[in-house]
Amino acid sequence: QVQLVESGGGLVQTGGSLRLSCAASGSGFRINVMGWYRQAPGRQRELVATISSAGSTNYADSPKGRFTISRDNAKNTVYLQMNSLKPEDTAVYYCNTEAVRFTTNRSDTYWGQGTQVTVSS
Repeated sequence: QVQLVESGGGLVQTGGSLRLSCAASGSGFRINVMGWYRQAPGRQRELVATISSAGSTNYADSPKGRFTISRDNAKNTVYLQMNSLKPEDTAVYYCNTEAVRFTTNRSDTYWGQGTQVTVSS
């Protein structure tokens, strides 16, 4: 199993910044893509950004130019720097990773427990 532990959420005013972190742990796995998704009340979970193990990034249109995803492969940790936050960014943010088990070469997807981000107007 791979465990994902998120931190860094909270309450911030419009225009403020937050940095989310997510650390993956577990033995016998290779961590491939890591990413962040978010789910606002009454809405479906949506992509925020992903980053490959080689550092290639992909962003949804809404946070593009305001959010930056990065990772530390040595620590199996992914970060999301969120700047110029807007009330519409309010959501529970979930860390996600695709991990490959060394023994079977099987890929599985794992989710963190989520961290609340609230942007006040």
